[in-house]
Amino acid sequence: MNNQETIDHLEGLKLKGMAQTFKASLNLPVQERPTAEQLVGKMAEAELFYRNQRRTEMYLKTSKLRYNAVMEEVICSAERNFTKDQLLALSDCSFINKAENLLIEGKTGCGKSYLACALGRQACYLGYRIEYFSMNKFVEKIALSKIDGTLLKVINHIEKNDLIIFDDFGLQPLDNNSRLALLQIFEDCYERKAVIITSQLPIKKWYDYIGEPTLADAIMDRLTSNANRIELKGESMRRKK
Repeated sequence: MNNQETIDHLEGLKLKGMAQTFKASLNLPVQERPTAEQLVGKMAEAELFYRNQRRTEMYLKTSKLRYNAVMEEVICSAERNFTKDQLLALSDCSFINKAENLLIEGKTGCGKSYLACALGRQACYLGYRIEYFSMNKFVEKIALSKIDGTLLKVINHIEKNDLIIFDDFGLQPLDNNSRLALLQIFEDCYERKAVIITSQLPIKKWYDYIGEPTLADAIMDRLTSNANRIELKGESMRRKK
């Protein structure tokens, strides 16, 4: 078997990282080429890096994050009531492994959505599958799936994520289908998956927003019993820009 056949076989097996490393080694002077053991190690390392990179790209694409946000650009200050230590504590995404929810409240423009999207992007880099929803799109998605009979399929798909982000909780009125869908999602995620919620409404007003007392009790119990809370303060970031 010649070298080109080896490359073709590797690419045919979708071992792109290994194929690229093997081709690169052939371009080196003979005296500089790695030993067989070194080459196999480099090829395996390159394949692992390539697959992780492709997985991250896929997770970022399917996450549908609202902002191209990164942790380094999240503003931490006493004025915002959010410190670098708090950001650092969240940056390893251990709250996802612990199945802890993150509830972010604050006035419009204070950076709630940006922080949520930065955490979502960080989670993708660390190998977690996530999905972002603005509440108006979520309510619309649930209504349409109820009509076409795919509601259970939609909910099951959402629950496959390691982290689910609901942005602008409280802006879009909830109908009964949306309440029931949220309850099922939070019930199935409880102590298994993590949820991030951002809202202009103070958390104490979420009960009234949900509306139906029995469902509100059940939803709030699952949301808040194992949750970290952040109250962002300060002027609107949009106004500053």
